[in-house]
Amino acid sequence: MRSPRPYSPQGGPGAQSLNERRKAATQLDIARAACELFAEHGPDGTTAEDIAHRAGVALRTFYRYFRNKQEAVAPLLAGGGDAWRALLAEEDPGTPLTEALERAVTRSLTAPQAVEEGLEVTRVLLRAATTDEALRAVWYRVNQDSEERLVPVLARLAGPEAEPLAVRLLAAAATDAIRISLELWSTTDTPPSAPGSPSELAVRCLRDLTGAMPLMR
Repeated sequence: MRSPRPYSPQGGPGAQSLNERRKAATQLDIARAACELFAEHGPDGTTAEDIAHRAGVALRTFYRYFRNKQEAVAPLLAGGGDAWRALLAEEDPGTPLTEALERAVTRSLTAPQAVEEGLEVTRVLLRAATTDEALRAVWYRVNQDSEERLVPVLARLAGPEAEPLAVRLLAAAATDAIRISLELWSTTDTPPSAPGSPSELAVRCLRDLTGAMPLMR
């Protein structure tokens, strides 16, 4: 199973140092190994030792980056959110938020790499999470982190007059729209680009959750 685009942890301003890039690459190698093993054996049938061996790193290196085997897949689960926030950040301030959000969501969930790789990886992990409480907690934490990082992006697009509470509510609703769409889609065998795809479900959820919000009028 192929994995999505490399994960780049969100840090402060400026480019990552060489050391930071190496750490991110090692984290991604471990995450890919964990995802492959979860797909083959399930979380219960996989150990941290198995993941470290598959990734070609020492066990102590594994624990340098992750506290347990479930946390090892966080970089893969976070990659989609990183991508869609980056696309949303490309929108010009003053663009109607409905248009900006729907365009960014659709682009991120229909990009060739997402369709061919990232969404299938997410489906595998979300299916495993239904019976693994620790993996489910990682998924929720990734979404919480994504929501918090979305707030300044939306604040810039909404403009200085936007009420902070309204921005926070919109960030929560937009994040949940994507989360719910992926969770529902993962329970089916629907192809990533067919009717009932994540992008189609996400736009529907987004409209239902945000349609009455003042910022979206």
